[in-house]
Amino acid sequence: MNTSTTPFTSGTDSAARFNYPFIWLISLVAAMGGLLFGYDWVVIGGAKPFFEKYFELSNGSTAGWANSCALIGCLLGSLASGALSDKYGRKKLLILSAILFAVSSLFTGWAYSFNAFVFWRIAGGVAIGAASNLSPMYIAEIAPAKMRGRLVSINQLTVVIGVLLAQIANLEIADKVSDTATAEAIRISWNGQFGWRWMFSAVAIPALVFLAGAIFIPESPRWLIKNGMVEKARAILSRIGGESYANQETANALATLSTDEQQHVHFRDLLEPRLLKILLVGCTLAVLQQWSGINVIFNYAEEIFHAAGYGVSSILFNIVITGVVMLAFTLVAIKTVDRFGRRALMLIGCAGISIFHFLIGSAYNFQFKGLIVVIPVLGAIACYSFSLAPVTWVLISEIFPNRIRGAAVSVAVSSLWIACFILTYTFPVLNRAAGPAITFWLYSAICAAGFVFIFFRVPETKGKTLEQIERELVD
Repeated sequence: MNTSTTPFTSGTDSAARFNYPFIWLISLVAAMGGLLFGYDWVVIGGAKPFFEKYFELSNGSTAGWANSCALIGCLLGSLASGALSDKYGRKKLLILSAILFAVSSLFTGWAYSFNAFVFWRIAGGVAIGAASNLSPMYIAEIAPAKMRGRLVSINQLTVVIGVLLAQIANLEIADKVSDTATAEAIRISWNGQFGWRWMFSAVAIPALVFLAGAIFIPESPRWLIKNGMVEKARAILSRIGGESYANQETANALATLSTDEQQHVHFRDLLEPRLLKILLVGCTLAVLQQWSGINVIFNYAEEIFHAAGYGVSSILFNIVITGVVMLAFTLVAIKTVDRFGRRALMLIGCAGISIFHFLIGSAYNFQFKGLIVVIPVLGAIACYSFSLAPVTWVLISEIFPNRIRGAAVSVAVSSLWIACFILTYTFPVLNRAAGPAITFWLYSAICAAGFVFIFFRVPETKGKTLEQIERELVD
């Protein structure tokens, strides 16, 4: 047994007696934010054929705004939650995001004007942005080093489960729509008048479960230490891994903080040369995750599969298959991220996505239809699901120093949502101007460039405490 009390050691994990049920319980509660994020994010893809007819959105830019407006809220939520969580704590902001999920989903679902629909979609985006920032950061701050990758990846698993639930709901509600139905027939149908409303409103149920759980989880011990509540933090860490573990982790965290740093953190601190270098790595990974092009498949699945020759019901069935593939390969990430490391999964994933995007573009270039388009789409999703999707969140949540983690994660996640907005808003323009073949070849080239960046600039962090990572990257 390692009895060293020297800060920045990893021996505390091997010496600790971990309370695994407690660790998994609080991680799963925090990850509920991911489930709501995933469901709310994807449900719009299935509701799109119906609310567009209901609001009579015939203009391409208006339809694009309906699909991308939530991203404005995501950006606002990620920016605000970083500063607010540093001031008021991770737990209170998780509770607030749960409330906002519940309220915005109901008002989005029962909006009777397009402006009201947009307003509440943006409000829902604020909840998504906050949850995407807070959930992985909270889990990283309570997780033992040896299982941090797995636990943070659970957040991505719940995102994928939310995605899959939304896809199944979309398929069930749209199941009776004829492939030859006219726009007017869809508008006056039950789906066109009410079905899409229930798609959005369903978020309220898991949001209330999330709210109930968030009330009872402990505050992040590293946030407590940063704000001078050392004994409260020690008590939580003791419950996680025992008294020896609590003492060592507390000492490690305190060693990274000076008295002045504990209470006062400013965004300008991120411009310090040593911190700016790490911030640029985090922001680049965030942008790469989005500009890999996978979210285009989810947000514009209707257009992609329609171009491959499928009708409405077949399209929604194919979308469910993409969710099943994503779930299966997210489980692969959870199993391997703490065994093979972050870099290996990211490099293999980037290479695979690049290849499959090239094949998708080639399929469109030669005007292939059916499975010859669907198979590389599923291949790209599989590669994304064990690499960029979960591991980006793991890296963003663990590479930043304790004293500025909230602000730094906020900036990185905000860059992710800016990149996502650009991707979502520009895809229809690129698709019309250059065609789907060149568009997917462009995404292929971005993933190839991402492979090079990860190879040369992204460190391996598996098995290290947050304080060890900080020392290696900042000193």
